Amino acid sequence: MSTPITVQYKINAPAEKVWKALTDKNEMKSWYFDIQDFVLESGAEFNFYEPGGANKYHHHGEVLEIIPDQKLKHTWSYPDFSELKTIVTWELQPEDGQTLVKLTHDDIENFKDLGDGFSRENFTEGWKTILGQSLKEYVEK
Repeated sequence: MSTPITVQYKINAPAEKVWKALTDKNEMKSWYFDIQDFVLESGAEFNFYEPGGANKYHHHGEVLEIIPDQKLKHTWSYPDFSELKTIVTWELQPEDGQTLVKLTHDDIENFKDLGDGFSRENFTEGWKTILGQSLKEYVEK
């Protein structure tokens, strides 16, 4: 078992606002991805593609666990390339009117044979941009 990718940032917004940005498909498309079939229900499956660029990978996920305003856990996979899955966990912790957002991406070694676009470094930088810029700027505006 490999070490998971962990990225965390403090966001100047209450946990409820961050949770809504993280789980409302209409808000998601403003900072994350346009996931038209996302439903906040355990067992619900969703699909999306990255916007722009030449590599528009098909992403697939299944919601595994929900604790409102605190935790969202789902699978993350690329069905066009592999049957293997990884697990992404979003955790929100209120801190003095702000929210510590922690993302953990487990089992990333499942993608090690899929090429450079699926490297640990690529995922780490991607999550840093998504949390530290996209989500942070969206909910703090």
